[in-house]
Amino acid sequence: MNIYVANIPFKSSDTDLKELFEQHGEVESARIVIDKITNRSRGFGFVQMADSASANEAINNLNGSDFEGKTLVVNEARPRVDSPSSYGGSRGGYNKRW
Repeated sequence: MNIYVANIPFKSSDTDLKELFEQHGEVESARIVIDKITNRSRGFGFVQMADSASANEAINNLNGSDFEGKTLVVNEARPRVDSPSSYGGSRGGYNKRW
C-alpha cells in the first residue's frame, strides 16, 4: 500500500521516515519529495509498505502524531492523475478561436 505523509520536518531524511514506519511493519520504500529548483524538502513524501494490514496500522497510529516537532498527516495515497497540458486542451491555448 502506498501512504501519503504530509507536514514532514524539512530536516528529516528518507531514512528517518523509513525508520518511523518500520515500527509498524515492512517498508518497501520511503521517499521525501524534493523541490527541483531549490533541492530542498517540500515537506511531504510517500511510504510504500509491503502489506495493507501493516499500512493501515501505521496510518492509524501515526496520523496526528508528533515527528521531530511537527504533527504528521498520514493517509492512503490517492492514485496519481495527470493534469491537462497548459498548451491547448479545454483551457484554450494557441488554437483559441474568437
